[in-house]
Amino acid sequence: TGHLSDADLARINRGGVLAHTTDEGLQLFDAACRTDQPHLVPVKLDPTALRTATDPAAPLRGLARTPRRRARPTGSSLAGELAGRSADEQRAHLLGIVRTQVAAVLAQPDPDAVNATQAFRQLGFDSLTAVELRNRLNTATGLRLPATLTFDHPTPHALVDHLLDELGDRVEDEPPAVAAAPVRVDEPIAIVGMACRYPGGVSSPADLWRMLTAGDSGITGFPTDRGWNLDTLFDPDPDTPGTSYVDKGGFLLDAAGFDAEFFGISPREALAMDPQQRVFLESCWEALEDAGLDPGALRGSATGVFTGLMTHDYAARSSAVPEGVEGFWGTGTAGSVASGRVAYTLGLEGPAVTIDTACSSSLVALHLAAQALRSGECSLALAGGVTVMATPGLYVEFSKQRGLAKDGRCKAFSAEADGTSWAEGVGVLVVERLSDARRNGHQVLAVVRGSAVNQDGASNGLTAPNGPSQQRVIRAALTGSGLAASDVDAVEAHGTGTTLGDPIEAQALLATYGQDRPADRPLRLGSLKSNIGHTQAAAGVGGVIKVVLALRHGVLPRTLHVDEPSPKVDWTAGAVELLTEPVPWVANGRPRRAGVSSFGVSGTNSHVIIEEAPASAAPERGPVPPVVPWVLSARSGQALRDQARRLREHVVAHPDQHPADVGLSLATRVGFDHRAVVCGADREELLAGLADVTDGEAKPGGRLAVLFTGQGAQRLGMGAGLAAAFPVFATAFDEVCAALDVYLDR
Repeated sequence: TGHLSDADLARINRGGVLAHTTDEGLQLFDAACRTDQPHLVPVKLDPTALRTATDPAAPLRGLARTPRRRARPTGSSLAGELAGRSADEQRAHLLGIVRTQVAAVLAQPDPDAVNATQAFRQLGFDSLTAVELRNRLNTATGLRLPATLTFDHPTPHALVDHLLDELGDRVEDEPPAVAAAPVRVDEPIAIVGMACRYPGGVSSPADLWRMLTAGDSGITGFPTDRGWNLDTLFDPDPDTPGTSYVDKGGFLLDAAGFDAEFFGISPREALAMDPQQRVFLESCWEALEDAGLDPGALRGSATGVFTGLMTHDYAARSSAVPEGVEGFWGTGTAGSVASGRVAYTLGLEGPAVTIDTACSSSLVALHLAAQALRSGECSLALAGGVTVMATPGLYVEFSKQRGLAKDGRCKAFSAEADGTSWAEGVGVLVVERLSDARRNGHQVLAVVRGSAVNQDGASNGLTAPNGPSQQRVIRAALTGSGLAASDVDAVEAHGTGTTLGDPIEAQALLATYGQDRPADRPLRLGSLKSNIGHTQAAAGVGGVIKVVLALRHGVLPRTLHVDEPSPKVDWTAGAVELLTEPVPWVANGRPRRAGVSSFGVSGTNSHVIIEEAPASAAPERGPVPPVVPWVLSARSGQALRDQARRLREHVVAHPDQHPADVGLSLATRVGFDHRAVVCGADREELLAGLADVTDGEAKPGGRLAVLFTGQGAQRLGMGAGLAAAFPVFATAFDEVCAALDVYLDR
């Protein structure tokens, strides 16, 4: 008739078959393409491929779209098994098949023990066993899979995605874990998550703020676990070859404490990895969790990684590395792999770039990440920097240049400034376009209003800072932000405490930010390096984290070691004041803003302007249930017990935190195989439950089923009690009653 009937159309939409013979089906498709009915859309089909699809149970999907590729024969029996199941059930069924075949190839007795997120190479596959797995899966699925299967789809989870694609011939990819909006080149960039580790035991932004408000210092003696020859390294005479006249600095004393098992990395490969790769990988995970994101859910997304890294001295220790790690040494010590390893481990498919512009590296990384987000190259980005000194080479080098502070402390802009203090650290920011952050429901910590990068050019010496170029980069950042200098309240300076660099930087700030300002609103100037030393590639991002924390708490912390401002600076040339004491940072009718500067020995300068987050309505606290659950999970039973212990210590140390707030934060974290739930009506019960988990034995659970046998089956009045105590239950029960009352005789 030249038409498809409504019944035929409904059968197509249900995934049914259109005709009993191939020729009849082709005739009906031709008729559909000629019809003028508005609800029918012509499609391009490959008749040859269509004639091979003789299985009447195979669903006809995506008829109104142009397929990405030609249809392929599918395993009819497996397709029948998957038919009628939900997407989650299909994935679980295929994952069971994959795990069973993987276990058979590897001679493992328990298929459920196969880690679905671990790479096949890490599970123990080589080229021969990979082909064996391919052959087994061909038999199990009825598909024709390539010999490169495990290389193209390197984890069981990724392989399941591919099998679903092959069996269903999907024409649309899974939606990204983080939705992205159309690109606006001038859009602000939101900071939605942060993580850091810095000297003085700082393992989080909260730890850093406690250090800043207390006015503490993270400077210590040389580390004792790195094989440095401490007996001969220090010599007060800077001319003694191979020695340092300084024996202090800011160090990550737990830099060797990498949890390789958590990331599925073997002990041999972990040993070959530069500690900078290790701590940066861990901090990226922590930053994503701080943003409320499940790192595993980002697999396959266009998330970028921008890493600032400048020291490469771990490779110089090759003679001290035990035998058996040679195969991992090249990637373990390559600077490029610092970003690539994060992308590989988390399955991220946006740009992965390692930047070395010396001490400006992390701010340049943030600048490039913002550009990539605005251009649409990625929808989310991790940006930051890391420095861990594997050897004392920098101390020896700068001792010969007389560039180090004798007491190991940076006295930024102080009359007592006598050199810099080398330090280590790592800082990571999670950033995305502001419109995406709002649409995705992410908390916006602050906004990158603008940034700029430039180069000294032909200055007075390769490593000598250049004042005019610093002024240019500041003005470029202001222009890109659409701001005047008076719109910025404070600057977190590079401020290394050197007798040459600090005066040049101060004069550049006076010439830019210090002009045309109200006398009662001078630019406030400080430097994080006075607390923790110069963390090199992690310095700039540390300044950004400090500014975000200051915005959150409404205080600009003081800069240490400034009894008297440097007399080498004409402080009367502009309205700039050092933060020798904490200063309240309150709203003044416009968004609060601060600049952050970093200048590299390479001559590359960077300046970023951070703005407070746009105002948003605070969520109202809902009714607190009479029983609060605290959920914990970890990769292993021991890690679960350790987590329970740390949580108990934290709650004891912070008695003002409401149990429901703790429960909400825990519930948003990533779930792993080893789990525990502690329930309690009050703080004491919850703490007692944590103690039980700490002392007990936790084992991974199997499948979970919850059975509701009816209100009152356990005890009389139970349903009424639930409805009275739990508003969510009462609402759900009322909805069910409203739906069923029209059918029930009451």
